[in-house]
Amino acid sequence: MTFRHNLSLLYLLCAPCGYIQLKRNTMLEELVVAGFGGQGVLSLGMTLSYAGMVEDKEISWMPSYGPEMRGGTANCITILSDRKISSPIIASFDSAIVLNQPSMDKFAAKVKPGGLLLYETDTVLQPSTRTDIQVLGIPAMAAARELGQPKAMNMVLLGAYLAQRPIVSMQSVQEALRQVLPEKYHHTLPLNYAALERGYQLMQQVAV
Repeated sequence: MTFRHNLSLLYLLCAPCGYIQLKRNTMLEELVVAGFGGQGVLSLGMTLSYAGMVEDKEISWMPSYGPEMRGGTANCITILSDRKISSPIIASFDSAIVLNQPSMDKFAAKVKPGGLLLYETDTVLQPSTRTDIQVLGIPAMAAARELGQPKAMNMVLLGAYLAQRPIVSMQSVQEALRQVLPEKYHHTLPLNYAALERGYQLMQQVAV
C-alpha cells in the first residue's frame, strides 16, 4: 500500500496511547520509519497514526523526503500518546523500523536503550550489533511476494511491529486502512489485512 503526499512538511495532531510508561497512567511511543521512497515508509507511519485516531489517542505524524520521492530517502516520525504531544521533532526513538541499509546506519544509534529496532532482512545486510536494544529482522519482502504483492511489504512490517509493540489493536489498523485508502483501492483491503497478519506471525516466530 502506498500513498501520494504533498511535499510540504506535515504532521497530524489529534486526540489521546503509547507504549512506554512514563508515569502512572501515562503512555508514549516515539517511532521512526525509514527507507527509500516507494517502499511504503510514509504510508506505514500514516496508517499507524490513523489507527491511533480511531482509538482517540494523541498522535503526531511528520514525514521527511529526500530530493526524489521514489528512490530517494524517506522517513517519518510517528508519536502516539495519551497526553498532549509537546513537539513532533525528536532526536531519539523508542522504536525504529528500517527498510534499507542507509536507514539502519543512520537510525540504529538513535534508538533508546531498551528499545526496538525492526528491519527487513533482504534489504538490510548489516544490522546493528547493539546489545542494549532488541534488534529483530523479518523477511518482509519475501512474505509480501508470497502474498502476490511486493508493495505490501510495509504492512508485513507493521504487523510485525504490532506483535512487539501493541500500541493499537489490529482491528484499529484495519479500520485505519479503510479510512486512508481511496475507495477505488478497497479491493486491496483483504491483501493488506493478510500482510498484517503474516507480519504478526513472523514476529512471533522470530522473537522467541
